[in-house]
Amino acid sequence: MKRREFITLPAASLGGLLVYTLAREPIRLEAQQGEVRVPLRFFTAAEARVVAAACDRIFPTDESGPGAKEAGVVIYIDRQLAGPYGRDKYRYTKGPWVKSGPEHGYQDKANPREVYREGIEKLGNFADLPAAQQDERLKSIDSTTFFQLLRAHTIEGMFCDPMHGGNADMIGWQLIGYPGPVMSYREGIGKHQGVAYKRKPASLSQVAGRPVKGWEDEPG
Repeated sequence: MKRREFITLPAASLGGLLVYTLAREPIRLEAQQGEVRVPLRFFTAAEARVVAAACDRIFPTDESGPGAKEAGVVIYIDRQLAGPYGRDKYRYTKGPWVKSGPEHGYQDKANPREVYREGIEKLGNFADLPAAQQDERLKSIDSTTFFQLLRAHTIEGMFCDPMHGGNADMIGWQLIGYPGPVMSYREGIGKHQGVAYKRKPASLSQVAGRPVKGWEDEPG
């Protein structure tokens, strides 16, 4: 049986409710060090550290608000790669594998797991570099499939429904003012005349009133 690995994240950067929301399963809080150990499903701890650092440069925390670190984007990516998407369960994977136009989508042989493993290896000691050097290294691979996936997944992890592992505490939705998958605004009609309507975000589980699982939790 594979030994389970964890990524250690600063508790101070996660905030109160994020300790639960980020992991989606029981975790252990190391109060002495002020750290949270989040169990990984696909990445090794070293790989997760590299991906977390890269996501943080793609969507950094700045004066406008929180970024990939606070949203738990690395956990979103880890969950997706561990599930059916990561192993290309629903993509046609037979040859020929040819370079084609963007309108045809991805046509190569490697699945997302393989693309990430190769890309992480090329990034090397990325997590230990200063920010300026990290940016240069990302620029050097910005035309690769790996970077394109990483950028897309970073954005997805920032703004997905929290059930998928990212957007912890719905901070991505709070950042852009998105209320979540609200089915109706009937109760708000006539109550906000002349006042900007800023509804508190609600996840799909909250809207539905029951637990909801993402496809990354699909068995098999």
